[in-house]
Amino acid sequence: MTRPALSIVIPCYNEEACLAELHRRVSAAARAAVGEDYELVLVNDGSRDGSWQVMRQLGAGDPRLVAINLSRNHGHQLALTAGLDLCSGSRILIIDADLQDPPELLSDMMAAMDAQEADVVYAVRRARAGETVFKKATASAFYRLLSRLTDVEIPVDTGDFRLMSRRALDALLSLPEQARFIRGMVAWIGFRQVPFLYDRHERHAGHSKYPLSKMLAFAFDAITGFSTAPLRWASHFGLALVGVSFLLLVYIAYGWLAGNAIQGWTSMMLVVVVLGAVQMFVLGMIGEYLGRLYIETKRRPLYIVADVVGKAGGRQSLGYVAETTAPIETPGVNGNRPIA
Repeated sequence: MTRPALSIVIPCYNEEACLAELHRRVSAAARAAVGEDYELVLVNDGSRDGSWQVMRQLGAGDPRLVAINLSRNHGHQLALTAGLDLCSGSRILIIDADLQDPPELLSDMMAAMDAQEADVVYAVRRARAGETVFKKATASAFYRLLSRLTDVEIPVDTGDFRLMSRRALDALLSLPEQARFIRGMVAWIGFRQVPFLYDRHERHAGHSKYPLSKMLAFAFDAITGFSTAPLRWASHFGLALVGVSFLLLVYIAYGWLAGNAIQGWTSMMLVVVVLGAVQMFVLGMIGEYLGRLYIETKRRPLYIVADVVGKAGGRQSLGYVAETTAPIETPGVNGNRPIA
């Protein structure tokens, strides 16, 4: 199968207002970089607005567009995984649909990849327009905490906006875990990876799809997926409690030998509450890891595709493609069975 020179993979959730402008700008950037030898892969992650209808309309007028409709909302990282799994380009650009990351940087990123013989060019945010002080502060704290906890060097101030070679993507797709933190997984696979500084823009339209609850869940996936430090913290808390208990035992023994009545209901309750809180924290950390082990052992497909418009030539190794009214046009692939 002849590969296009470039695949551009874009997960979309409720981005109806952005899609037309996204298609125009991304297509123009791709033509400026590789001419007509590209494919644009849009993944509809169970949107509740008219995103899928807009994708189908765009696909009807653009033979280079592949529109993938997931069976439900799987989340940004799994939607991105579906697009990466189904794309077929020799190089792959990952970008969000909100146009905060300028697609016009593609040519410069391609040039950087050629000049430095890199497999990954990851975009580093030099400035972030249109974001609150709280989001900037928490994002900065998260990336720096993660870099201290993990053995893998995960670049700070980066998102999923990056250009990858086919061999880097194939290595990434060999990692089958369910709780996916793709920017960390890309760092883990190695190869030569170089930074590309840029200024992030405001959203073209709509609002952020990452409220605080999703940001916290994302942070938990990142930390538990790439670090066992919280489990070590639990062990350290346990050792500290052993030390505190020994000091309390010495204090009680001294009071008994001195003939002093041990009073202090308040102090006793304080100790009970503190010990109980620490125990619950430790159990919670253990539970986070056990829960992820439970999910991994099920070995469910990472995503389920309900419909595909256009030709998707990827290997489709991580998901399930259901029989559709617009069947996927990939030679040798049975889209009617689970994919191993």
